[in-house]
Amino acid sequence: MKRIFVGLSLIAATCAFIQPATAADDLLARAKESFKAIPTVVPEIADNKVTSDKVELGKMLFMDPRLSSSHLISCNTCHNVGMGGDDNLETSIGHGWAKGPRNAPTAFNAVFNIAQFWDGRAADLKAQAKGPVQAGVEMNNKPERVVETLKSIPDYGAMFAKAFPNDKDPVTFDNMARAIEAFEATLITPNSKFDQFLMGDKSALNKVEAEGLDLFMEKGCVACHAGTNFGGEGYYPFGVVEKPGSEILPEGDKGRFAVTKTADDSYVFRAAPLRNIELTAPYFHSGKVWDLKQAVSIMGASQLGEKLSEKEVESITAFLHTLTGDQPKIEYPILPKSSATTPKPLEMK
Repeated sequence: MKRIFVGLSLIAATCAFIQPATAADDLLARAKESFKAIPTVVPEIADNKVTSDKVELGKMLFMDPRLSSSHLISCNTCHNVGMGGDDNLETSIGHGWAKGPRNAPTAFNAVFNIAQFWDGRAADLKAQAKGPVQAGVEMNNKPERVVETLKSIPDYGAMFAKAFPNDKDPVTFDNMARAIEAFEATLITPNSKFDQFLMGDKSALNKVEAEGLDLFMEKGCVACHAGTNFGGEGYYPFGVVEKPGSEILPEGDKGRFAVTKTADDSYVFRAAPLRNIELTAPYFHSGKVWDLKQAVSIMGASQLGEKLSEKEVESITAFLHTLTGDQPKIEYPILPKSSATTPKPLEMK
């Protein structure tokens, strides 16, 4: 009998270590099916090897207002690295104090998007970097004037030569864009509470946040906002079930239709990435909504056809706050000096 008792005790002790799958285990397993953590290393870019020389040059160009015709507006003006990678304005202010047509997307984690801009008209960050420089409502410059400016600054000539050692003429508009792309690839925000959860720390999310994640998946938000960047991977109509009012969805902006000229793409936009969403108000391409809870409620009605309860909105919003990762620590560079031949700024009329 003593042996039997000892044997049963050992079995009981062993079973104590074999716990049944918990709700947290199930939630984690389902989350892993739809999401990926932000990596802690800089991702590779097709056809553009990221090097330290290229990143340093790209950082200077990103911060340099001389890429604009007025010498006043830089990439960082609208995609401020100290403010979540955007400008926290309804729409950005550009050349001549003109207001842009859409809210500025964050530059953080943009390297994970399938394409750039709300309508996906730029295939990658290289193409995206060229757009605002030439847009009349933004930096209002021309490629040849940008190159003339960069070539007139001796230190830039040396930096381009180091960053692109195999090029006979390294100071080009294309290489400007490649350098900026390399820098933007470093603007990633790993180690969010959600990423810690996704990598196995089931205590990283509190009860309300876990409930919000469960709702995010169960209600169908994950259909558009999945992957590494919680969005940015596909195009969807704004108003799948019910179109928002014109104060949120301006009738004049038909989204991807302007790119494809296909009727089915009217009011279709790239799904907004939700990483660091608490830092990037106001929301939507129109920038008309400043409160994250209101944005969640609108998306429930417009995209899911469901009136979310106040508690559900609170939980989903709490979960979205867990997507804020470590912010890039960027030291503002001392920019190289202009020379006597550097083109003078154009007047902003």
